[in-house]
Amino acid sequence: MAKPIYHDSKVIEIIDLSPNTKHFVIEVDRNIPFSFKAGQFIMLDLPIASHITNRSYSIASAPRTDNTFDLCIVLKPDGLGTPYLFNEVGVGSTLKVSDPLGKLTIPEPVDTEICYVCTGTGIAPFRSHIFDMVNRQVAHQTINLIFGNRKTEDILYCEEFEALEKVNPNFKFIPVLSRETPETWKGRTGYVHPIYEELYADKRAARFYICGWHNMLREARQRIEAMGYNRKFIKFEAYD
Repeated sequence: MAKPIYHDSKVIEIIDLSPNTKHFVIEVDRNIPFSFKAGQFIMLDLPIASHITNRSYSIASAPRTDNTFDLCIVLKPDGLGTPYLFNEVGVGSTLKVSDPLGKLTIPEPVDTEICYVCTGTGIAPFRSHIFDMVNRQVAHQTINLIFGNRKTEDILYCEEFEALEKVNPNFKFIPVLSRETPETWKGRTGYVHPIYEELYADKRAARFYICGWHNMLREARQRIEAMGYNRKFIKFEAYD
């Protein structure tokens, strides 16, 4: 892969999404052409004390025309990039941003159901996908978004997806929490895997997109294939 080209970009907004997750809005220099496809990622060239300074992050927003994009980043205290982003970067800070990369995009036309399976900040590329389809009014069949987390406070963008579900009968938002009980949470509890196995027990045509920790991703791929789905209909992206 060719060495990425980086552009000076400015952080224009930071929002706390959860106790350990932030939403960054970043603007690339408007004199530089910048566009991306829903589902792509960028790399940040960070001045961190390591021989590896470039870190990749999925874009969490649908494409826009104003040279801005969103990132959804969880703090890893022992990580390389996120301590710098959380402790050193504020509104007005400059970051070096690569051109968009990656192929976790939606083929069109959208001629089957789509099942998204994600955990934590793995929601980012799927938020990009879903709101891009909404913005462009792309015709689609049922979209199931299965989102695994530990507790209610960890459900990122919950209000957005709940609002979309109310106005779009073809969109189903299914948060699943592993550390809540029926006494504290009225939704689905446990892990994401039984949910898609239940929804697609009839083996109807669908495309599966998976993003999250390696262990979840590996198990989901194995279980979806075991259900009888061809691996060419299972797309994925892992994060460290």
